[in-house]
Amino acid sequence: MTTAKRSIAHLKDGDLHWIELGQGSPIVLIHGLTDSLQTWSRVAPQLAQNHRVLMLDLPGHGLSGRPDASYELSWYASVVGEWLDTIGVEQTDVIGHSYGGGVAQWLMLERRERIRRVGLVAAGGLGREVSMALRFASLPHVVEKMGQPFMRIGTQLGLGSLGAAYTPREIGELGWMNSQPGSARALARTVRDVIGFGGQRRHFLERAHEVAALPPMHLFWGDRDPVIPMKHAASILEHVEGVSLTTFDGCGHFPHREKPDEFVSAVRALVEPELATVAHIRRVYTFGIAMRPSWIVRAWRSIARGMRSVFSRREKRPLAA
Repeated sequence: MTTAKRSIAHLKDGDLHWIELGQGSPIVLIHGLTDSLQTWSRVAPQLAQNHRVLMLDLPGHGLSGRPDASYELSWYASVVGEWLDTIGVEQTDVIGHSYGGGVAQWLMLERRERIRRVGLVAAGGLGREVSMALRFASLPHVVEKMGQPFMRIGTQLGLGSLGAAYTPREIGELGWMNSQPGSARALARTVRDVIGFGGQRRHFLERAHEVAALPPMHLFWGDRDPVIPMKHAASILEHVEGVSLTTFDGCGHFPHREKPDEFVSAVRALVEPELATVAHIRRVYTFGIAMRPSWIVRAWRSIARGMRSVFSRREKRPLAA
């Protein structure tokens, strides 16, 4: 049986709790909002049979510290990058669930040299739609100022409604973690950075062109996800070449918990082959609209023709007497 090693990394922005399992090429697992590293409990031991599995509690979550910080997506990515520096991991595969998928994307954008391959599990940052509960959480000051007393019951109700396949004991533990002071502040600031009442307001494709060479990427999605719809995966497949997708029939937002064996097989198919297809942008993302480069050229030509027509008519107009 694989023995888990539990550690605390003392970083400049507070303490970061993490667990390590197994040996071999590293895989970093990043959980989602109001969750913790225990979300990976059903898949980490299997992955650790062939890999060094590193699971962390993001700041403001689990047993990690809850600093008075911005909790912006770029801040989370910098903290995770500092943690990798501290524990001496130079390059790793990264698997991120939900908001953790957003952190994985920002790591890929800002620390590309550290990322070998990326797996995004029902990830944010790939479309606009998101659950109404998260939209309400983005309202200014509501959760941050008044939400802390309700974090435990909110966790219990939320996990129960999403069918996350947590046991009552696991839900109780996570509720206790989220009841710790500073959890509501972390949640409110995190959500406010990436979500507005109209939906998600950050998109991976808005910055993907900044990366000279994207790593191999794989998407994992439940076809009944009530939080982030699976059509976001279809959109990325359309816009980015070299990305692959595994869907889980009858699954909601937590395929790694609802169908752990199938999930492990899909992750191994991503990380274990020596060679893998690199991803690259097939379409350009401009002003929030994904367009083929040829469409942009035709659009500018149409605008230019229209402007020439207007000026031509002005030049031909007779002068007033």
